[in-house]
Amino acid sequence: MGALVYLADDDPGLLEVFSAFLENAGFEVRSFPTGDDLAQEFARREPDLVVLDVMMPGTDGLTVCKNLRAASDVPIVILTAKDSEMDYMHGLAIGADDYLTKPFSPSMLVMRVKALLRRVEMGRSNASAGCVLAFADVELSDESHEVRAAGAPVELTMTEFALLRCLLEGEGAAVSRDTLLSKVWGFDAEVETRVTDETVRRVRKKLRDAGSSTQIKAVWGYGYKLEAGS
Repeated sequence: MGALVYLADDDPGLLEVFSAFLENAGFEVRSFPTGDDLAQEFARREPDLVVLDVMMPGTDGLTVCKNLRAASDVPIVILTAKDSEMDYMHGLAIGADDYLTKPFSPSMLVMRVKALLRRVEMGRSNASAGCVLAFADVELSDESHEVRAAGAPVELTMTEFALLRCLLEGEGAAVSRDTLLSKVWGFDAEVETRVTDETVRRVRKKLRDAGSSTQIKAVWGYGYKLEAGS
Protein backbone atom coordinates (compact mmCIF):
# COMPACT_ATOMS: atom_id res chain seq x y z
CA MET A 1 0.00 0.00 0.00
CA GLY A 2 1.20 3.51 -0.82
CA ALA A 3 1.35 6.67 1.27
CA LEU A 4 -1.48 7.30 3.74
CA VAL A 5 -3.70 10.28 2.87
CA TYR A 6 -6.36 11.78 5.14
CA LEU A 7 -9.16 13.58 3.28
CA ALA A 8 -11.91 15.72 4.88
CA ASP A 9 -14.88 17.19 3.02
CA ASP A 10 -18.53 17.45 4.05
CA ASP A 11 -19.73 16.55 0.52
CA PRO A 12 -20.16 12.72 0.46
CA GLY A 13 -20.10 12.65 -3.32
CA LEU A 14 -16.79 14.51 -3.54
CA LEU A 15 -15.31 12.35 -0.78
CA GLU A 16 -16.20 9.23 -2.72
CA VAL A 17 -14.80 10.53 -6.03
CA PHE A 18 -11.60 11.97 -4.58
CA SER A 19 -10.97 8.82 -2.52
CA ALA A 20 -11.48 6.60 -5.56
CA PHE A 21 -9.01 8.58 -7.68
CA LEU A 22 -6.38 8.63 -4.94
CA GLU A 23 -6.80 4.91 -4.28
CA ASN A 24 -6.52 4.16 -7.99
CA ALA A 25 -3.24 6.10 -7.94
CA GLY A 26 -1.92 3.73 -5.27
CA PHE A 27 -2.58 5.70 -2.08
CA GLU A 28 -4.16 4.44 1.12
CA VAL A 29 -7.02 6.84 1.87
CA ARG A 30 -9.02 7.58 5.02
CA SER A 31 -11.95 9.95 4.44
CA PHE A 32 -13.77 12.06 7.03
CA PRO A 33 -16.96 14.20 6.88
CA THR A 34 -15.52 16.88 9.16
CA GLY A 35 -12.17 18.34 10.09
CA ASP A 36 -12.81 17.42 13.71
CA ASP A 37 -13.07 13.74 12.77
CA LEU A 38 -9.84 13.99 10.81
CA ALA A 39 -8.02 15.72 13.68
CA GLN A 40 -9.19 13.05 16.12
CA GLU A 41 -7.78 10.28 13.94
CA PHE A 42 -4.63 12.34 13.29
CA ALA A 43 -3.92 12.31 17.03
CA ARG A 44 -3.95 8.52 16.95
CA ARG A 45 -2.03 8.02 13.72
CA GLU A 46 -0.25 10.64 11.62
CA PRO A 47 -0.70 10.26 7.84
CA ASP A 48 1.75 11.12 5.08
CA LEU A 49 -0.46 13.93 3.74
CA VAL A 50 -3.71 15.75 4.59
CA VAL A 51 -6.36 17.21 2.28
CA LEU A 52 -8.79 19.63 3.99
CA ASP A 53 -11.86 21.43 2.71
CA VAL A 54 -12.17 24.92 4.20
CA MET A 55 -15.94 25.04 4.75
CA MET A 56 -17.08 22.15 6.94
CA PRO A 57 -19.41 21.68 9.93
CA GLY A 58 -17.75 22.11 13.31
CA THR A 59 -14.18 23.40 13.25
CA ASP A 60 -13.44 24.97 9.87
CA GLY A 61 -10.65 23.59 7.70
CA LEU A 62 -8.36 26.59 8.18
CA THR A 63 -8.42 26.21 11.96
CA VAL A 64 -7.81 22.48 11.66
CA CYS A 65 -4.89 23.23 9.33
CA LYS A 66 -3.40 25.66 11.86
CA ASN A 67 -3.74 23.12 14.68
CA LEU A 68 -2.18 20.31 12.65
CA ARG A 69 0.70 22.52 11.56
CA ALA A 70 1.45 23.41 15.20
CA ALA A 71 1.92 19.71 15.91
CA SER A 72 3.40 18.34 12.68
CA ASP A 73 5.21 19.10 9.42
CA VAL A 74 2.86 16.82 7.46
CA PRO A 75 2.07 18.22 3.97
CA ILE A 76 -1.38 19.87 3.88
CA VAL A 77 -3.52 20.71 0.84
CA ILE A 78 -6.54 22.96 1.41
CA LEU A 79 -9.63 23.02 -0.81
CA THR A 80 -11.17 26.48 -1.19
CA ALA A 81 -14.35 27.89 -2.68
CA LYS A 82 -14.20 29.36 -6.17
CA ASP A 83 -12.37 32.71 -6.26
CA SER A 84 -12.02 32.80 -2.46
CA GLU A 85 -8.66 34.56 -2.48
CA MET A 86 -8.65 35.26 1.25
CA ASP A 87 -9.10 31.55 1.99
CA TYR A 88 -6.05 30.46 0.02
CA MET A 89 -3.91 33.33 1.32
CA HIS A 90 -4.91 32.62 4.90
CA GLY A 91 -4.39 28.90 4.40
CA LEU A 92 -0.86 29.35 3.07
CA ALA A 93 -0.07 31.85 5.81
CA ILE A 94 -0.97 29.37 8.57
CA GLY A 95 1.03 26.52 7.11
CA ALA A 96 -0.77 24.85 4.21
CA ASP A 97 1.60 23.68 1.49
CA ASP A 98 -0.79 23.97 -1.44
CA TYR A 99 -4.40 24.76 -2.31
CA LEU A 100 -6.97 23.83 -4.94
CA THR A 101 -9.91 26.04 -5.88
CA LYS A 102 -13.22 24.28 -6.51
CA PRO A 103 -14.29 23.09 -8.96
CA PHE A 104 -11.26 21.07 -10.05
CA SER A 105 -10.70 17.68 -11.61
CA PRO A 106 -9.88 14.74 -9.32
CA SER A 107 -6.82 14.07 -11.46
CA MET A 108 -5.50 17.53 -10.50
CA LEU A 109 -5.77 16.57 -6.82
CA VAL A 110 -3.83 13.37 -7.51
CA MET A 111 -1.14 15.37 -9.31
CA ARG A 112 -0.78 17.81 -6.41
CA VAL A 113 -0.61 15.01 -3.84
CA LYS A 114 2.07 13.18 -5.82
CA ALA A 115 4.08 16.39 -6.26
CA LEU A 116 4.05 17.20 -2.54
CA LEU A 117 5.06 13.69 -1.56
CA ARG A 118 7.89 13.73 -4.11
CA ARG A 119 9.15 16.90 -2.50
CA VAL A 120 9.11 15.25 0.92
CA GLU A 121 11.29 12.48 -0.47
CA MET A 122 13.66 15.00 -2.07
CA GLY A 123 13.92 16.78 1.27
CA ARG A 124 14.89 13.55 2.96
CA SER A 125 17.53 12.89 0.31
CA ASN A 126 18.95 16.39 0.76
CA ALA A 127 19.01 15.90 4.53
CA SER A 128 20.92 12.65 4.13
CA ALA A 129 23.50 14.47 2.02
CA GLY A 130 23.94 17.05 4.81
CA CYS A 131 24.12 20.01 2.41
CA VAL A 132 24.55 23.56 3.74
CA LEU A 133 23.71 26.52 1.48
CA ALA A 134 24.53 30.14 2.22
CA PHE A 135 24.10 33.55 0.64
CA ALA A 136 25.07 36.82 2.35
CA ASP A 137 23.69 36.53 5.92
CA VAL A 138 21.33 33.60 5.21
CA GLU A 139 22.34 30.00 5.87
CA LEU A 140 20.25 26.86 5.31
CA SER A 141 21.07 23.37 6.58
CA ASP A 142 19.37 20.39 4.96
CA GLU A 143 20.54 18.00 7.68
CA SER A 144 19.00 19.93 10.59
CA HIS A 145 16.28 21.54 8.44
CA GLU A 146 17.21 24.89 9.97
CA VAL A 147 17.57 28.38 8.54
CA ARG A 148 19.45 31.24 10.13
CA ALA A 149 19.40 34.85 8.97
CA ALA A 150 21.72 37.46 10.46
CA GLY A 151 22.51 34.84 13.09
CA ALA A 152 18.88 34.41 14.17
CA PRO A 153 16.78 31.27 13.60
CA VAL A 154 14.00 31.53 11.03
CA GLU A 155 10.98 29.24 11.33
CA LEU A 156 9.84 28.12 7.88
CA THR A 157 7.20 25.67 6.71
CA MET A 158 8.25 22.79 4.47
CA THR A 159 7.21 24.74 1.36
CA GLU A 160 8.92 27.95 2.45
CA PHE A 161 12.10 26.00 3.20
CA ALA A 162 12.06 24.38 -0.25
CA LEU A 163 11.52 27.72 -1.97
CA LEU A 164 14.35 29.44 -0.09
CA ARG A 165 16.60 26.48 -0.84
CA CYS A 166 15.88 26.86 -4.56
CA LEU A 167 16.72 30.57 -4.44
CA LEU A 168 19.94 29.86 -2.49
CA GLU A 169 20.97 27.35 -5.14
CA GLY A 170 20.75 30.22 -7.64
CA GLU A 171 23.49 32.09 -5.73
CA GLY A 172 22.00 35.47 -6.58
CA ALA A 173 20.97 34.62 -10.13
CA ALA A 174 17.33 35.01 -11.12
CA VAL A 175 15.18 31.88 -10.75
CA SER A 176 12.09 31.72 -12.95
CA ARG A 177 8.59 31.11 -11.64
CA ASP A 178 8.44 28.02 -13.85
CA THR A 179 11.56 26.64 -12.17
CA LEU A 180 10.14 27.34 -8.72
CA LEU A 181 6.87 25.67 -9.63
CA SER A 182 8.75 22.64 -10.93
CA LYS A 183 11.34 22.26 -8.16
CA VAL A 184 9.25 23.35 -5.17
CA TRP A 185 5.76 22.18 -6.10
CA GLY A 186 6.47 19.69 -8.87
CA PHE A 187 4.09 21.47 -11.27
CA ASP A 188 4.48 22.46 -14.88
CA ALA A 189 4.20 25.98 -16.28
CA GLU A 190 0.48 25.58 -16.89
CA VAL A 191 -0.33 25.83 -13.18
CA GLU A 192 -1.31 29.22 -11.76
CA THR A 193 1.53 31.05 -10.02
CA ARG A 194 -0.25 32.79 -7.15
CA VAL A 195 0.95 30.11 -4.74
CA THR A 196 4.56 30.96 -5.66
CA ASP A 197 4.10 34.70 -5.17
CA GLU A 198 2.36 34.27 -1.81
CA THR A 199 5.05 31.91 -0.54
CA VAL A 200 7.78 34.33 -1.61
CA ARG A 201 5.97 37.11 0.24
CA ARG A 202 5.94 35.08 3.46
CA VAL A 203 9.61 34.08 3.23
CA ARG A 204 10.58 37.67 2.49
CA LYS A 205 8.74 38.86 5.61
CA LYS A 206 10.28 36.18 7.83
CA LEU A 207 13.80 37.07 6.71
CA ARG A 208 13.09 40.74 7.32
CA ASP A 209 11.63 40.03 10.78
CA ALA A 210 14.79 38.07 11.66
CA GLY A 211 16.88 41.16 10.91
CA SER A 212 18.33 39.92 7.62
CA SER A 213 19.57 42.44 5.06
CA THR A 214 19.20 39.84 2.29
CA GLN A 215 16.26 40.62 0.03
CA ILE A 216 14.15 38.54 -2.35
CA LYS A 217 13.79 40.72 -5.42
CA ALA A 218 11.15 40.25 -8.10
CA VAL A 219 12.51 40.05 -11.64
CA TRP A 220 9.73 41.52 -13.73
CA GLY A 221 8.06 38.98 -16.00
CA TYR A 222 10.46 36.22 -14.97
CA GLY A 223 10.80 35.27 -11.32
CA TYR A 224 12.87 36.07 -8.23
CA LYS A 225 16.45 36.35 -7.04
CA LEU A 226 18.34 36.87 -3.80
CA GLU A 227 20.16 40.15 -3.34
CA ALA A 228 22.63 40.96 -0.56
CA GLY A 229 21.80 44.09 1.41
CA SER A 230 24.28 46.83 2.14
